[in-house]
Amino acid sequence: MIYASDFRKGITFEINGEPHVILDFQHVKPGKGSAFVRTKYKNILTGATREEAFNPDVKFPNAHIETKNMQYLYNDGELYYFMDAETYEQVPLMKDQVEDAIQFLRENDMATIKFYKGNAFLVEAPNFVALAVTDTEPGVKGDTATNVTKAATVETGAVVQVPIFIETGEVIQIDTRTGEYLGRAK
Repeated sequence: MIYASDFRKGITFEINGEPHVILDFQHVKPGKGSAFVRTKYKNILTGATREEAFNPDVKFPNAHIETKNMQYLYNDGELYYFMDAETYEQVPLMKDQVEDAIQFLRENDMATIKFYKGNAFLVEAPNFVALAVTDTEPGVKGDTATNVTKAATVETGAVVQVPIFIETGEVIQIDTRTGEYLGRAK
């Protein structure tokens, strides 16, 4: 159990049987009346955020979030299969569970999967990936005076904005959190 007075950013707790993570908090001690904890928190499963004030003595159950590094194996059209590197157990996930991360994952790449009560709810690609450009328009000579970008499709199917000097076949670094081009891979 965790008291509202112990709230800090990143702490997970349960309300009505659902896990939440604290985004922001503030301990308030007004001149009149009792102290309270103003809290902004996010439902881990639905993504909904909410602001609420709690009495510092209120207790909440801890929400235990399990994190595993798993290998992306393949997609059979409907399900995306990931394997636990330690137990070799395979976990099938639906497209809506992997949507953000899968655009930067190739087969056999590692991903971080978060579980709540044995159910996967979030798939994260590594923060930085190196992917080959499979399709992009050729750069126009003389367009280098400003930061001109063009769309490039990488080997996973994701479309990234890249500088005009990037050509098909080059390997580029991408920040998966923002989908931004970082530079050529070394």
